[in-house]
Amino acid sequence: MTDAGQLRLRTPHHRVSRRAVTWWTLHAVIGWAVVLAPQGIALLFVDDASAWQLAALGVTAVLAVAHVLVMPRWRYRVHRWETTPEAVYTLAGWFDQEWRVAPVSRIQTVDTRRGPLQQLLGLTTVTVTTASAAGPVLIEGLDHEVAVRLVDELTSTTQATPGDAT
Repeated sequence: MTDAGQLRLRTPHHRVSRRAVTWWTLHAVIGWAVVLAPQGIALLFVDDASAWQLAALGVTAVLAVAHVLVMPRWRYRVHRWETTPEAVYTLAGWFDQEWRVAPVSRIQTVDTRRGPLQQLLGLTTVTVTTASAAGPVLIEGLDHEVAVRLVDELTSTTQATPGDAT
């Protein structure tokens, strides 16, 4: 906190789980497969593929490989989170980065989400909903046990914090 009692933006201390790199990689591979598969299938049924069709498949494949190799590692280097008795701090993204501070007194709900890939990898996303028009604060890629402890901690802290969360 500053002298005036205002929270300030600062780099959060904790990294997400290293397994988040695998999760983001698998997510990207699945996304690119959805784009590449129709292009590849279309080429199989075309007797004489045009140069532009082959070029489009080639460009898509190069972009897919670059994205799958770069994005997950870059996100891991950026993604950070931390909680204090006063606030939840997050830094997320890779190309477009978002830095957020959510005062504990403004927290309305704390939720978790685990998709199939996250369950397979033992990961969880914690969603901290506040009265902010910017939307909820997401902490993605947490180890499941860390996420459970975080939700318990935030729930206890918000119940003990005076204010109406608006």
